[in-house]
Amino acid sequence: MPNLYDIIDRLEKNQCLEKEEFIFLLDNLTASLAQYTFEKARKAAHENFGNRIYIRGLIEISNYCKNDCLYCGIRKSNRKAERYRLNRTDILNCCNTGYQLGFRTFVLQGGEDIFFDDKILVELISRIKQSCPDCAVTLSLGERSRNSYQCLFDAGADRYLLRHETADENHYSSLHPKEQTLEKRKACLQDLQEIGYQTGTGFMVGSPRQTHENLAKDLLFIKELSPAMIGIGPFIPHHDTPFSGKPQGSLEKTLFLLALLRLMIPNVLLPSTTALGTIHPEGRELGILAGANVIMPNLSPVEVREKYLLYDNKLSSGEESAEGLSSLRKQMAAMGYEIVIDRGDYVPQLKKGVLLDV
Repeated sequence: MPNLYDIIDRLEKNQCLEKEEFIFLLDNLTASLAQYTFEKARKAAHENFGNRIYIRGLIEISNYCKNDCLYCGIRKSNRKAERYRLNRTDILNCCNTGYQLGFRTFVLQGGEDIFFDDKILVELISRIKQSCPDCAVTLSLGERSRNSYQCLFDAGADRYLLRHETADENHYSSLHPKEQTLEKRKACLQDLQEIGYQTGTGFMVGSPRQTHENLAKDLLFIKELSPAMIGIGPFIPHHDTPFSGKPQGSLEKTLFLLALLRLMIPNVLLPSTTALGTIHPEGRELGILAGANVIMPNLSPVEVREKYLLYDNKLSSGEESAEGLSSLRKQMAAMGYEIVIDRGDYVPQLKKGVLLDV
């Protein structure tokens, strides 16, 4: 049998692992193996980013969605969801408030709401860039046409987040209606990268019917894609979805996978997600200690935050909110990290003065 710690050492040295080796790690995960991997991941994060933690201001612009993903609380079939969409003034006010607080990246996230067509988004992106020219605009608005992605990029959008959720076709079909396909999701990710976006993807940990082989496929897909950003978090059920009552994803496994991703792509931008903070009171901090280097406080208007409920008990106040930024700074400082005022762009990896294409 291969030595678990030797496999982690190989990953740290940027050696490629086989699917069976990732499965073996997950099948034999122990607290000591996790701590060993966390230490390696923190070292890799420090070598690439020092003690810097980047913040992104999350603005949830709409909870209308044309899709019917089985796990999502804002799926179109959820008639109990209280729908809303922000107008241009609301969104610009969020950005202006965030700018004063020190945010230099704004993430416009929403369901696939057909109201936000290219014309509206182009005007919105242009206005944000005019009022905050030194800021990055990240979009997380689901699957769109290549022409749409190009149009939004030309308007000034810098980044796009589109989680693939699972890289196994059968598993994907068990989480989505038949009109949504993994092939289409992967094609969108390819379009985004070819256009020039700093592209992010990611997956849920512990979603229904997920196996360790599924997770190994996720890791291999991400290694091949080599995204600028990776967002993963534990599956958390929503009470008004078909997955109500399903067990939530594991904190320990999510943290371990964060650390593996940091070792796989040392210079990637890796958030410690709200979902981690939702399932554990110190989840966000544990994510940082597992190699994450991005936090995304909520900048949305307070009155709509509880309406953007993708899963039960989703945090949107306290240190998960823009208002809690001062407390978050102190907490990160106590851990030896510094929240910086910076766009926090993805950059190719530098090693011994040589620019590597990663």
